[in-house]
Amino acid sequence: MTFRISRGLSRRRFLATAGASAIGALAMPYLSRAADRPFVTSGVQSGDIAADGGVVWARADRPSQMLIEVATSESFANVRALPPVAALPESDFTAKLLLQNLPAGQEIFYRVRFRDLSDINVESEPVLGRFRTAPADRRDVSFVWGGDVAGQGWGINRDDGGMVTFATMRKHRPDFLLHSGDTVYADGPIRSEVTLADGKTWKNITIPEKAKVAETLDEFRAAHKYNFMDEHVRAFNAEVPIFVQWDDHEVTNNWSPSKQLPAAYKERSVSLLAARAARAFHEMYPIRESIAEPGRLYRTLKYGPHLDVFMLDERSYRGPNGPNLQTAYGPESYFLGPDQLAWLKRGLLNSRATWKMIASDMPLSIVVYDDAANRQGSEAIAQGDGPPRGRELEIADLLRFIKTSGIVNTVWLTADVHYAAAHYYNPDKAQFQEFDPFWEFVSGPLHAGTFGPNQLDNTFGPEVKFIKAPGPGKQNLPPSAGMQFFGHVRIDGASGQLTVTLRDRADVALWSTTLDPKPG
Repeated sequence: MTFRISRGLSRRRFLATAGASAIGALAMPYLSRAADRPFVTSGVQSGDIAADGGVVWARADRPSQMLIEVATSESFANVRALPPVAALPESDFTAKLLLQNLPAGQEIFYRVRFRDLSDINVESEPVLGRFRTAPADRRDVSFVWGGDVAGQGWGINRDDGGMVTFATMRKHRPDFLLHSGDTVYADGPIRSEVTLADGKTWKNITIPEKAKVAETLDEFRAAHKYNFMDEHVRAFNAEVPIFVQWDDHEVTNNWSPSKQLPAAYKERSVSLLAARAARAFHEMYPIRESIAEPGRLYRTLKYGPHLDVFMLDERSYRGPNGPNLQTAYGPESYFLGPDQLAWLKRGLLNSRATWKMIASDMPLSIVVYDDAANRQGSEAIAQGDGPPRGRELEIADLLRFIKTSGIVNTVWLTADVHYAAAHYYNPDKAQFQEFDPFWEFVSGPLHAGTFGPNQLDNTFGPEVKFIKAPGPGKQNLPPSAGMQFFGHVRIDGASGQLTVTLRDRADVALWSTTLDPKPG
């Protein structure tokens, strides 16, 4: 059908309507509900938005068909019904659909219902969501990014307001969230109570599946569903699309092919755990799926003339964690791996966007030990000062390619280390100097323990322009300490200027910089 562009959309009215129609969705997924009709258990999500559409996701409580209606007005006067999608036990009753042929730069409203497969005349209450398609013109674009949710046993604490950072990010009305990974902590049990350093008690909402490390497919699924129990997360997801990637805690801490699982695991195969975790991850998020490589997470998301986002997967193709000191490139030093590296080079070379955002789930030069207690081995890229070695060989090759190909305006965004920082990479101060200067910005945690700061490796010459971290003796601070961080990026449509602001959960702007685009 033909869509008409609506004028003067009322956000307040939409939210009121969404709240009224989604009472069931905002109830706790583990509470009882009427047995005679399906129930939307975890709210709605959209993701991987482009100029002509995006993916919509929801989950039912029983075998159902997901029914989606889409419109460009909050009244749904010009509504279009889409084909039903099955939600079956095999996918834990999740369903997602790629909405296509939508107008660019348009506010899109959608309604999700589930129809009971045992009685197609019985349907759930509708739940509302919305997103904005990517622009075709040079309008302003803004988004937020961060990672690390429900880590270190810090779960949903109603006394602390729940996952407050999501409510704070939502106030900025971003075009999307770039989730940098550690979306869940499948290896982190959630206890009912945690005693804080000051003697007070942190009280978590708990579910049975989070009482232990995740090993079964259902336990991995439950780790994601736990986060959806938070009212701020559900409200955020209904309004803000997600561009999601994964890191280690979707499976287990610091996992790689060499991971030796601790005694808490009855399942001893890290490869089997990763396979179950990957299936749960793809079931629980609105990701555009790859036919060429089912389960592939690295992808390019084009968000208008000013922005291409290159979503990396630095977990699935890496070699074993270890000393990371190889002087020749080979399987032991893979981080992206040859195929993904070649894809990234092609994408950067062919990009016509003003800014090329490289979404890296791990930082370039922050040293992250595989064995933190003994300060040994590499979990990330860096392994210590000096020329490129091990996984740094891939980064050196990539940075050299960017320079020699004349690619401009690359920016790296990351999380993982649970503190906020801004790094300027200066070849004049680097051991490896065959690259043009660039920025890397670090944010997070969104809702987890706060750590750091970590040691920096001088291979690529990072200069610390800003840092906010607890410091020695104050590690693993709870969310109630306030040191929860997210980043906010705004691109001015007229000038192409890019402003990056690092904020805390109280929405205090901690540091900001504005970058002028270089012609290219």
